[in-house]
Amino acid sequence: MRSMLGLVITMLIAFGAYKMYFSQMQSASGSGAPAQSISSTGAKNDLIAIAQAERLYQAEHGSYATLDQLRSTGSMSMSKSGREGYTYSVTPSGNSFRAEARCSNPSAPCTGYSIDETMEIHSLP
Repeated sequence: MRSMLGLVITMLIAFGAYKMYFSQMQSASGSGAPAQSISSTGAKNDLIAIAQAERLYQAEHGSYATLDQLRSTGSMSMSKSGREGYTYSVTPSGNSFRAEARCSNPSAPCTGYSIDETMEIHSLP
């Protein structure tokens, strides 16, 4: 009898944790559509790829490059200049760079992102 009661309590705790986890995950994704979440995650991953290409280019050439230079030198294999809902740009300046993924559709609710030589992704205002 004790083991049955222990099993029931364990199952209730597991169910409560499961429900709480998925309710937090749902609220963290906001009211955006799943497709927007996928595009947003893809844009962040693309920014990381651009930043890694910038590091490679900087190690080989001693400076940072524009998006076109990264593509033409082969430092970056990504040929697209954006993703559904986002357009990419890179601004090199001296010993730093800033890559941005901006919302290409201003009427759609989306967040832009940026990354720099620190390899940290930030939300754009």
